[in-house]
Amino acid sequence: MQSKFVAAVNQLCAEKNLPREIVLDAIKDALVAAYKKDYGQKEQEIEVLLDEGNENITVLKILEVASKIEDENIQISKKDALKYKKTAKVGDKIKIDVTPGEYGRIAAQTAKQVIIQKLQEAEKNMVFDKFKQKEGEIFSALVSRVERGQVFLDFDKITAILPPRGQVKSERYYPGQRIKIYLDKVVMSHLGPELYISRTHPELVEKLFEMEIPEIKADVVKIKAVAREPGVRSKIAVESTQEDVDPVGACVGQKGMRIQSIMDELGGEHIDIIEWSEEIEKLVTQALSPAKISKIEVIEDEKRIKAHILESERALAIGRGGQNVRLAGILCGYEIDIVTVEHVDAIKPKKDLEKKDQLTPIKEGLKIDQEIIEKLEGAGIEFVEQLSGLNKNYLLEIEGITEEEADKILDII
Repeated sequence: MQSKFVAAVNQLCAEKNLPREIVLDAIKDALVAAYKKDYGQKEQEIEVLLDEGNENITVLKILEVASKIEDENIQISKKDALKYKKTAKVGDKIKIDVTPGEYGRIAAQTAKQVIIQKLQEAEKNMVFDKFKQKEGEIFSALVSRVERGQVFLDFDKITAILPPRGQVKSERYYPGQRIKIYLDKVVMSHLGPELYISRTHPELVEKLFEMEIPEIKADVVKIKAVAREPGVRSKIAVESTQEDVDPVGACVGQKGMRIQSIMDELGGEHIDIIEWSEEIEKLVTQALSPAKISKIEVIEDEKRIKAHILESERALAIGRGGQNVRLAGILCGYEIDIVTVEHVDAIKPKKDLEKKDQLTPIKEGLKIDQEIIEKLEGAGIEFVEQLSGLNKNYLLEIEGITEEEADKILDII
């Protein structure tokens, strides 16, 4: 039959889910602290031996054999050392049994307090180490309660708080509800490990795609960029590593079932899926869909893009509250300006015009300063016919064109 001591250790290990070695080390450290407090000195080297079977505790004081004694708490003379070890010599370590007849109530209380502290520290370290390795993963969590705007979630045998900044404004949380959360990071504070979890992080969308789309998990389809306004809309750009696989179709699924399950998990948040392109003009055009873009002007040094569209497409390009153009800009990595024009023909570049040999170059057809001609050519306007239908607002959008120069061009037209 196991002793009461062994039974207590086993129970503690089971209740706290801690390794046996950690519990035993904590008990030894507690007993050392208790001995030093009531019987010894702080600088002494003390070792505690535990005999689990007989429930015996042995306290050993460790002293170094020295030719000259400078501190009796840590040193012993060779003459005295020979009483404990016949072969003792200078530099050896001698262990002397100094176990008190009875530790007493104070010693027991001290040991208990240190044990509790050590076990709490061990628990915190185990939780930190466990979840630190899982940063960037998503979990299925159960809402246990909601108090003062904070949502308490149970997952993976712990309880964590979903703060207001990690909550989607349009969602309502209630006890018993099961939701997916994203573990952003784990930090150790003076209170213990703190888990930063979120329902608003853009990578939550990415991880849900990885879970739901087999082609993404198998690296056949890759997610290149994600832009998100939580609870409202997300845009995600994908590309295929195999020519015979349609990346957008793989994400949408048959009859839209795959994308619908992700949208349901996000509370109905709308998701636009576009095909990634290294050509920024093509990428921006797709990102601004469903609006039809007539021309893309890239200002690389400013990381800006001017998207030229007809007035009838303006509302679609901008989106409700500007969300469409804003998300498109985040997805592409550029700030996008919407420029409205009256006629598509007015902004067609040279390569899009038919019968080029019948067109009149600006240099020949316009009696205008060379400096202005160079500004027009820099905007892709090389023929007089391209100026047909242009208004003053458009001309002022051309880099370098002043109001006076715009009026001069319109007068000539």
